[in-house]
Amino acid sequence: MSVDRETTAPGVATEPVGIDEWLERVRAGIDRIGPLQAAAAAVDGALLVDIRYAALREKDGLIPGALVVERNELEWRLDPWGSHRAAEAVSHDLQVVVICNEGYASSLAVASLHQLGLHRATDLIGGFQAWRAAGLPVEV
Repeated sequence: MSVDRETTAPGVATEPVGIDEWLERVRAGIDRIGPLQAAAAAVDGALLVDIRYAALREKDGLIPGALVVERNELEWRLDPWGSHRAAEAVSHDLQVVVICNEGYASSLAVASLHQLGLHRATDLIGGFQAWRAAGLPVEV
């Protein structure tokens, strides 16, 4: 007898699933973008959100203009209806590009933002490291 590993809703597995499989499922529902696309999206008004923890930001620097929101606060800060929202979280239609260090945690974070109705949320393939490798601006 085989076990069918379907989900009842994004983010809710009915059966145990490994993180690699879960990440693959999550990414299937995200139109992820590369560093140059993210930079262009920011110019067009997208909100870049850096979810890296402080030690990584201190070590590697910041993307100019990115909103820094550590991962454990992300949903509260970006929910346009939330009582703890950031001033930039003005609409569920806001284009958000989530950036972690290498592009893994950001994909899972985007799945959570989609659950909140932020349907234009995506993440940066390769994360901050890809941004920096592409020669895009970084504030040290």
